[in-house]
Amino acid sequence: MGNCRSSSRESSQRRRTDTDHRSEVIEERSWSDRGPNATTNNRRVLQSMARVGSRVYRQSSLVVDENDDDPYTRHTLQEHKASTYDHVHEIVEQSIDGCHASSERNSSRELSGKVGLTNMGNTCFMNSSLQCLSNTIPLTDYFLGYDFRGEINHENFLGTKGALVTSYADLTKHLWLGSDPSFRPVGFKSDVGQFAPQFKGNEQHDAQELLSFLLDGIHEDLNRVKKRPYIEDKDCDGKNDEGDAITAWSHYLERNQSIIVDLFQGQLRNTMTCRKIQPDGTQGCGHVNVKFDPFMYLSLPISEKCNSIDDCLDLFCEEELLSGDEQWYCPKCKTHVNATKKIDLFMLPPILIIHLKRFKFSTSSRKSKIDRSIRYPLSDWNLSQKKKSRGGIYPLYDLYAISHHKGNVGSGHYTAHAKNRFDGEWYNFNDSQCYPIDPIKEQLGSGGSSAYCLFYNRVERVAQANGKLVEKKTVIRRQSTGRPELWPHLQRAKATEWKSTRAIDFALDEVDEDMEDDDDEYNPDISVTDLSGRLATQISDEFISK
Repeated sequence: MGNCRSSSRESSQRRRTDTDHRSEVIEERSWSDRGPNATTNNRRVLQSMARVGSRVYRQSSLVVDENDDDPYTRHTLQEHKASTYDHVHEIVEQSIDGCHASSERNSSRELSGKVGLTNMGNTCFMNSSLQCLSNTIPLTDYFLGYDFRGEINHENFLGTKGALVTSYADLTKHLWLGSDPSFRPVGFKSDVGQFAPQFKGNEQHDAQELLSFLLDGIHEDLNRVKKRPYIEDKDCDGKNDEGDAITAWSHYLERNQSIIVDLFQGQLRNTMTCRKIQPDGTQGCGHVNVKFDPFMYLSLPISEKCNSIDDCLDLFCEEELLSGDEQWYCPKCKTHVNATKKIDLFMLPPILIIHLKRFKFSTSSRKSKIDRSIRYPLSDWNLSQKKKSRGGIYPLYDLYAISHHKGNVGSGHYTAHAKNRFDGEWYNFNDSQCYPIDPIKEQLGSGGSSAYCLFYNRVERVAQANGKLVEKKTVIRRQSTGRPELWPHLQRAKATEWKSTRAIDFALDEVDEDMEDDDDEYNPDISVTDLSGRLATQISDEFISK
């Protein structure tokens, strides 16, 4: 991206806080204790807060001596596998409030999530991406309050044996528990360069490319599947999309389970249709091939006709003709043919990342930037008309962070905007500087050519006992082969859209009995494919019968 144009604003505008109490949690620790591939230099890190695991305790009641004249009820706690990360969120919020016993509530939160990152020479691309990820609250809570080390996959050759996630966890602590208004992430940058040499040195890079590397790396380090089975996805014909999508998701989970899957991954429907001219003059042999592919973010194209993010999404889903060198091999015609390709959003994740493809290459390999203004919603972005699956949680999204690129390819600068979890205010992150802004005055959402990556939370409205909607909440369900009732396809937020749930609930009961001891790892003695196939068939019948 050329040279970074860092802001010349001095750090005199940085906020002050009660550092006496925060300094009590700082310790010196050898970096070699934090990762098997780390250097031996000492780094100043922060102690972790109390951490919880995937097990939770629920109160249960047992009536004792019910045949007696004076029966009584005994209350006990039973251990269960957590289905969401709500317990992690609660302990993090309580710990941030209580980590300084003598501090007032607002004082202890004054710097949390409002810490700048020092530019170490064209590292604004990294700072912008990290601030957006830092304000992805479920991910931050996971690294602050969850026993993530217990999920590190030391056997995965695609990962870093835990070094990357350990380094990222320490960075997260400095941004949320630190005592200084800015932090110099020199150790984290060094670790990233160790496993991704393209990010070494002081060259400017693409913020989205770093974001992609981080999410992939975190996933591989934390993949709960230790032994990945070989699975060959079948070709589908488009006649049973709801069921086929569930089968594809179950196959994916047999190889991939992590906090990244839980948070960021959705499902696309990819439809290929043969368009070969037949002897009778008709177009196409009639063969249709459908596949359901996972995605971690959406890279949306921008054309001269795009004015809003919805326009970009429509362009992304527009049918295209593949011809010439891009012809498709048709299994029925047994040759390469002209074909149409259509991508649709089928299932959307709790955290939706939108990458606007502002940078393009010409035929002569010259890179340029598309400076067209794109409008995007700040809240209540309704994607119900875009999502093709009729199952799942209602897709309503609120914006919480933006990565900006200002300037051109040769001389540009990355910044970020993010909404703080505690005060609900928007902040500008410009390297080491962080200060509140007015989203209306900054014209967030109303256009502009700087928005590059947009981060959205899916919000679910939580109801009280009286049925009144009281709050918006982002619920993260832990994905595993043994808990299909938590799969996104089976969430029934709008139960009236289902003709009947009796058969589905029965199938889920059978799955629970067969896999109640599942520990998030592939078990060759349990046929997940058979179970998911049975579920898929029943759910497909529910929709077809309507």
